[in-house]
Amino acid sequence: MNRLLRLILPILLLTVCYGLPDPAAAAGKTYQRTQEQYQLPDVTLINQNGKRVRLKSIVDTNKPVVVDFIFGTCTTICPVLSAGFINLQNRLGADTQKVQLVSITIDPENDTPKVMQEYLKRYRAKPGWDFYTGSRKDIDLVMRSFGAYIPNKMSHYAITFIHQPKSPHWIRLYGILSSSEFLEEVRKVGI
Repeated sequence: MNRLLRLILPILLLTVCYGLPDPAAAAGKTYQRTQEQYQLPDVTLINQNGKRVRLKSIVDTNKPVVVDFIFGTCTTICPVLSAGFINLQNRLGADTQKVQLVSITIDPENDTPKVMQEYLKRYRAKPGWDFYTGSRKDIDLVMRSFGAYIPNKMSHYAITFIHQPKSPHWIRLYGILSSSEFLEEVRKVGI
């Protein structure tokens, strides 16, 4: 009995100190997936071509919509998220038009339509990936509505949202996804 305690006690102590393993980590996932409902504000944003578009008309379509928050001069998370978007478009091939990709700036003071056009060109974005800006007030409202508000652009994190057509629900993906995981998540909503 004493010997058994000596074998089990260290395991119990490690479990108490560090908790049980995270099931997502044990499954090899580098992100967390939840289903959410969001009440989006009725704001008008401006795309990379200078066109004014209501947010609700961007997301209330008959195809899945994938949203992320980035900024044009970012050198950390944004290039990773944007590489994910272009990889998704490339992997979808002919089906790329069946999904709307939406990047919303978190730096509206600097991300003008020209800057956003250059950004999309740098990533070789295909039709179906649009980049939006707006007033600071409207951008903050949008970030808050998604539960993704950050007061300092340098503190942003990897978060992506997928909306299934005609559904009140959004899939919230927190963390970095592989190309295969991202494609699988988008396919789950029906393309």
